[in-house]
Amino acid sequence: MVIVPCIIVLRASGMAALATDFFKNDLFVWFAGALLLFAGLLIIAFHQYWSSVAAVMISLFGWILALRGLVLMAASELHEHAATAMVAISVVRLIFGVLIVVGLYLTYVGWLAKPAVGTNNRWTSRTIDWRGPRCPSPSTASRTATP
Repeated sequence: MVIVPCIIVLRASGMAALATDFFKNDLFVWFAGALLLFAGLLIIAFHQYWSSVAAVMISLFGWILALRGLVLMAASELHEHAATAMVAISVVRLIFGVLIVVGLYLTYVGWLAKPAVGTNNRWTSRTIDWRGPRCPSPSTASRTATP
């Protein structure tokens, strides 16, 4: 949510022409919609957390992707009309500028911010045993082995 909005902000004046070319091929439009739907459904399925502002933003992003993909597949003319009507370059830059700020915030929260002390973080509060349930731990394996 940082890289693509940055490119769109920088190339906002040529986006209407790109959108016109994009919608010329129906198969490409349908495939792009299917990819958006799939990506949104993946986020919805694997990110069912609504406990913080960042978690809500990610979950909503998944729902928005899924809905955009569905609309692109089912009613691509709605997307085409909205995309080719981007004549107000300042509005486009404002909307995608907000997306850049949201992306930078999520990057900060996800990668740079340290979790607060005493919080129940699902990744650090428990030990993950990657050997699986059937593999005995090294301490129990040595006790059960018979010479």
